Amino acid sequence: MRGLAVFTVFCAIFLTSSLFILSPLFPGNIVCFFLGISESSQISVVSAIVNGVFYGFVVWIVFNLSFKWVEKSLSKSKIGENQKK
Repeated sequence: MRGLAVFTVFCAIFLTSSLFILSPLFPGNIVCFFLGISESSQISVVSAIVNGVFYGFVVWIVFNLSFKWVEKSLSKSKIGENQKK
């Protein structure tokens, strides 16, 4: 559930920032080029959606990997404490 919240928040952040940044950002500009979209208003919207989903997914992956790493290190420290007792 936390992963969904992280994805949603960062997707919204990158979507809105992509709409307001005037220079094209990767991968949104590449997707628009491959789709052959030529109208300026459509390029900005499609690019913002692609960027929001892409970067939200990247942050979600980093969050999940770091969360599992922290859980694993905490469980190892608890096991070590239980063996000392």
